[in-house]
Amino acid sequence: MTEPAGGLTHVDATGAARMVDVSGKEAGARRAVASGKVLVSAEVVAALRGEGVPKGDALAVARIAGIMGAKRTPDLIPLCHPIAITGVKLDLEVADDAVLIVAAVKTTDRTGVEMEALTAVTVAGLAVIDMVKALDPAAVITDVRVESKEGGKTGYWERP
Repeated sequence: MTEPAGGLTHVDATGAARMVDVSGKEAGARRAVASGKVLVSAEVVAALRGEGVPKGDALAVARIAGIMGAKRTPDLIPLCHPIAITGVKLDLEVADDAVLIVAAVKTTDRTGVEMEALTAVTVAGLAVIDMVKALDPAAVITDVRVESKEGGKTGYWERP
């Protein structure tokens, strides 16, 4: 196998995409937290805080969608490893102009779960948009990012 080009781990010396070989890594506890938000209208905020949106419990649907998204990450992101996810916690909060989403994903596998946490947030955001689009066709997902990660060779990292 050829070595990565320019320090990039997902391409070989020729620039071809490859899945990183993690067989030499130690299995261990790893965790990642990601966040994002769906900007929504005042009408959506009022509906979510009151009687709900016409399609049903938007936050419950988004929570389940985000958990499912974390579990399906290697099916959606081509070079992600299928790993044993040991836990997913998804929190959604209605703010004055948005639905705030935070996902925490855990594993005891050989690679991190940053992509799973990001996918959970994004899929939950898409589910929120699907649930509120009749009230707010302009709803938008924004600010999806990794907040922290821990475990593995690099240890703990937190967004400054």
